[in-house]
Amino acid sequence: MERAKARTSRPDSGWRRKFMVEERSVPFTERKRLYTTAWVLIITGLVLFLVVLIGVLTHSGFQRLDQPVETWFLAHRSTTVTPLMIALAIAFGPVTLPIVVLVVVVVWTIRARHAWRPLLLAAGMVTGLVFAQVLAPLVRHPRPPIGSMLFGADSSFSFPSGHVLGTADFLLLLAFLIASRRRKRGFTSTAVCVAVVLILAQVVSRLYLGYHWISDTTASLALSMVIVGIVMAVDTARTVRVPGERVEGGHSQTQVDEA
Repeated sequence: MERAKARTSRPDSGWRRKFMVEERSVPFTERKRLYTTAWVLIITGLVLFLVVLIGVLTHSGFQRLDQPVETWFLAHRSTTVTPLMIALAIAFGPVTLPIVVLVVVVVWTIRARHAWRPLLLAAGMVTGLVFAQVLAPLVRHPRPPIGSMLFGADSSFSFPSGHVLGTADFLLLLAFLIASRRRKRGFTSTAVCVAVVLILAQVVSRLYLGYHWISDTTASLALSMVIVGIVMAVDTARTVRVPGERVEGGHSQTQVDEA
């Protein structure tokens, strides 16, 4: 009887531990740096987004770059580059990217000691989706002419770019949530560089294929900065502990889970 009870209680206790928020010990200066970076991202992203939004609503300022940038991309299209741009649009599009995110979140949740990071990734992605769905019908920014689109017609509103927002959120959040636990400067630099290159490639793809203006993609980058900054601040507040700091319940976990 006692063995049976032990066997049945183990899965429950393990499942409860998985959904306990992980805690990690870092120097005070590192925690300060994390908070500073988070607030810089949030404030910079908000300011940039408001600048672009005001320009789009008033047809002035940053929005004046839309037509010249579109004209430049139209003039530099080639049969060699077009397939690559289409591949990027598919890889990070509204069909493929949600599947990739779902697989990553589910597998990561199952394999990780704590489910905090994959659930935080999922929350960040959902937040970006909500922003895109709410803002588009409110701003009502029309897309470039259908005749300039290279991968089928799309008459929906274009502000912000869902492709760019989803790509930026996924890659930047994933880079932060992994690199912040590994705490290796080389790995962090590489992860951020790869994320930035792929995000910029997606921006170029949306402009090249004729589905967005530069104001749409810039607004998406700004929103992603805000989302990543908020996730970084929440993660730091909930998981980071300075050595010697009192933790509620008298429990402090300093071992880093690199799963």
